[in-house]
Amino acid sequence: MTEESRDIDPAAASGPQVSFTHRQILAILSGLLLGMFLAALDQTVVATAMRTIADDLDGYALQAWVTTAYLITATLVTPLYGKLSDIYGRKPFFMAAIVLFVLGSVLCTFAQSMYMLAVFRAIQGLGAGGLFSLALAIVGDIVSPRERARYQGYFLAVFGTSSVLGPVIGGVLAGQPSILGIAGWRWVFLVNVPIGMLALAVVWRVLHLPPVHRAIRIDWWGALVLAIGLVPILVVAEQGREWGWTSPKSLTCYAIGVVGVLGFVVVEYFMKDAALFPLHFFRGQTFALGVLISFLVGAVMFGAITVIPQYLQVVKGSSPTVAGFQMLPAVLGIAIGSVLSGQLIAKTGRYRIFTIVGAVLIAVAALLLHTVTAQTSLPMFMTFIFVLGLGLGNLLQPLTLAIQNALPPRDMGVSTAAATFFRQIGGTLGVALFLSILFAQLTPAITTQLHDAAASPEFQQAVAAGVNSSNPVEAEIARGLMSGDPSAASAAMNDTSFIEQLNPTLAAPFKDGFAAAFEAIYPPVVVLAVVALVLILIWREVPLRKKSGVDDSGSGVTRAGGD
Repeated sequence: MTEESRDIDPAAASGPQVSFTHRQILAILSGLLLGMFLAALDQTVVATAMRTIADDLDGYALQAWVTTAYLITATLVTPLYGKLSDIYGRKPFFMAAIVLFVLGSVLCTFAQSMYMLAVFRAIQGLGAGGLFSLALAIVGDIVSPRERARYQGYFLAVFGTSSVLGPVIGGVLAGQPSILGIAGWRWVFLVNVPIGMLALAVVWRVLHLPPVHRAIRIDWWGALVLAIGLVPILVVAEQGREWGWTSPKSLTCYAIGVVGVLGFVVVEYFMKDAALFPLHFFRGQTFALGVLISFLVGAVMFGAITVIPQYLQVVKGSSPTVAGFQMLPAVLGIAIGSVLSGQLIAKTGRYRIFTIVGAVLIAVAALLLHTVTAQTSLPMFMTFIFVLGLGLGNLLQPLTLAIQNALPPRDMGVSTAAATFFRQIGGTLGVALFLSILFAQLTPAITTQLHDAAASPEFQQAVAAGVNSSNPVEAEIARGLMSGDPSAASAAMNDTSFIEQLNPTLAAPFKDGFAAAFEAIYPPVVVLAVVALVLILIWREVPLRKKSGVDDSGSGVTRAGGD
């Protein structure tokens, strides 16, 4: 297949058109939305509760392992889900993804350390990798790109509801010392069990698609070599600040990662059409640039948003629940951007202009967030994250539509998996990179703030008073400050909860230091957004198909079980 044949409008595919009715589509969507709700709710619940979890397990600085482990496994299995579902059908793999996700959630409940929690979150990721990509692939099977905006509201309702409920649920549960004899934060994972069981039952009942079976090899070697290439790179991205970026451990990870990635390319070349990502797909400019832009958007989205709840909790002193509500402007921005872009895409069939607007808004938001200090007012901060959400809302849906539209319908699983995979790769690296920047800057920033504050008579009086405080936490910190103990500045690396127990004058340098480390994250975000904008400007737009994947492939239709 030539680049031209892949990049032309495939709307004129031959064969009789066989469409799902609106009622059938809604029946199928009910199962997909429950599965997506399961994963979307978990992300927001855990993000809000993470500070409490990390403090309870004495590993504030280790939280990157928990997030990165989840994203690594979710990323690695995404292309497998896409390829296998193209060969054998989507339903069994979507149900398997739900089962794995629920199993991982149950195991997370019993975690006794941050490392154990990271392992169990990795099992959750094995399921999450299929929930998002397969749901979007199934929608691509039954609804044309032009008409997909008609049903976009349902998906936005799921993400919007989970974004609102997740932080509240996470905050309420994490804020309870115990519920029925179980630590409150452990219920953050237990809530997934009833939702997952319901999703599994509904999917089994209503998800009935035309049978699929293609005689093609499965690229197990590609999956293995891909893991060998990606995992060391992701590990060094998280651990580089402690090892040293040029230490022997880091250099070893770089070498293994490069060999693994090059090996993956070689395996994909020899696997040809059976490859997880057939290399000839990347000859099409729309597909190749689309996945690269998705990579950059993933880094911005996961990396930039992950640290926002921590700023609200550590610097502004918000509880996890309140921090969840304070994140609503970002959620509102994503929803407004997605709705407006989706409706206009449905009318015009054009999508590139919205990605341009999205990249510009993200760059502007990152510049604004770079100016944030501990004294920045909450209304102003929430305005900044609203702009960030608005930019993401204009990028996410158009990118997925463009990448799905760039490949033939029979490769819907691969194209959707590619959009999700490269976004997750970017997200995994983004989270590791930006948290590494945060923690690398945290101790020096707090040390600087403490040094500056030490010259203040008011701070000296607060330290002297703190030594005799009835609060043992405040007394210990005050004694460390009075004796010039350098470990006082690094105390926040393992547990930030002590900051809220300090006299406001004593707490100020710690909060100012965290804010300084926080704002250091956003210059790299600006750079990524500008690079994405440049790529979008040279990106070729392909008119969206007017047929669903089933129509274009000429498959027969079976009735939805709920119809």
